[in-house]
Amino acid sequence: MRLGKVYLVGAGPGDTGLITLKGVECLGRADLVLYDGLVNPLLLGHTQAAAVRTSRTSAPEGRVLAQHEINEQLIAAARAGKTVVRLKGGDPFIFGRGAEEAAALAAAGIPFEVVPGVTAAVATSAYAGISLTHRDCASAVAFVTGHEDPQKPESLLDYRALAAFPGTLVFYMGLHRLPEISQALIREGKPADTPAAVICRGTTPAQRTVVAPLGGLAAAAEKARLHAPSLTIIGECVRQRETIGWFEQKPLFGRRVGVTRPAGQSAAVIARLFDLGAQPVLMPTIEILPPTDWHEVDRTLERLATFDWIAFTSVNGVRSLMGRLWETGSDGRRLGGIKLAAIGEGTSQALAEFHLRADLVPSSFRAEALAEALKPHVAGRHVLWARASRCREILPIELRSAGATLEELVVYRNEDVDQLDVPTLAAIEGGELDWIGLSSPSIARSLARLLSPAAKARLGDPIRLASISPITTAAAHEAGLPIAVEATRHTWNGILDAIIENS
Repeated sequence: MRLGKVYLVGAGPGDTGLITLKGVECLGRADLVLYDGLVNPLLLGHTQAAAVRTSRTSAPEGRVLAQHEINEQLIAAARAGKTVVRLKGGDPFIFGRGAEEAAALAAAGIPFEVVPGVTAAVATSAYAGISLTHRDCASAVAFVTGHEDPQKPESLLDYRALAAFPGTLVFYMGLHRLPEISQALIREGKPADTPAAVICRGTTPAQRTVVAPLGGLAAAAEKARLHAPSLTIIGECVRQRETIGWFEQKPLFGRRVGVTRPAGQSAAVIARLFDLGAQPVLMPTIEILPPTDWHEVDRTLERLATFDWIAFTSVNGVRSLMGRLWETGSDGRRLGGIKLAAIGEGTSQALAEFHLRADLVPSSFRAEALAEALKPHVAGRHVLWARASRCREILPIELRSAGATLEELVVYRNEDVDQLDVPTLAAIEGGELDWIGLSSPSIARSLARLLSPAAKARLGDPIRLASISPITTAAAHEAGLPIAVEATRHTWNGILDAIIENS
């Protein structure tokens, strides 16, 4: 059997945008991904491969794996002909065990490549507003491990040399040893008033930074209850944070926002939340599923030419109908001569994905507005409404009253999920979220059904709900959910704008 190949890929320190293009390419062609516990699991969205989490210290999702076991898994998978990505936090070779894994692969005759990653010192310092080698502060930087191999008979760190080092010191993984590190540097001559900082969970919305003189840094970090992963920076460069700190100034930095959209349709919302500095909490309350039987849809697609208009009231309606058209051997040419109506900008953009332009989009993204805009055009016309299995009935009532011959075609199912996952429900019950966005009446009703009494008691204070529209607000109130803000633009971006204005 032909040997496979192993790629030792640096994932960066947390922000999913910091992985390299080559790293993404490797994930795209992998058969197996072994990823470290410090790797952001959202990066697995770049692969269709089987993914296995590895851990050498703690493993809430599985047992602890010794390094030799990880090496053996890499070798066995490659010998089975698989393309394997070993996805490691930060850079594979900077205070990681990538070199040990590379040596094991080389000894076993396994082809491999190393794909460097953005190491924590470079990324985390930048996200904290600290330039490690600003020319006014330092002409050198030293990367130091704060967690040496416990099997070594003595430390390899020369604290006298480090204390005299004419530049910036960066300690990786040393939070638990911060008192000893600080005291050793001061004992060897480093001034106790040297500016210093500890950054935990760097480059993520959970990033926290504590700044203090070296002599008081350990106490300040303990008081702030910082925890790993962390990075400690010591030197004059820390002072820059006062003027060029940027990441923690983002409008929703550190806020935890519940995203109730279906799991497969949250990517754009997640991306914007990260851009705003927020932590998305995925909590889908409904599922979007295909029809149980495509027979009626296929029969209707065969006579598309008989329709004058097709009305789309959701992105899902567009993608489901057009997707089925493709799957049955046709394409957008079948819509030639048919006018298209879209309820809002999101639905209009979904049409554009298929190189179709909406002929009519109302100024207000509501079924009432769509019906009002369509009524002058549909008297005596044949209209197809591509709809969900459940939705409001305002559109057919209004269009039929205007003289349209309307056919309703269910092109997808909108179903409630059975339950929220346990960690999410626990986070709501603990008041650990700041906001939850509600983007449809069915989502509002489903959330109300899924929440425990303890979780409902947290709504309003400290967890606030943001509604996409008056219709959704009304459904939420009917279900007993308090709405704190309502979007003026009836889109998820509108929800996020409303949250920003009220945070």
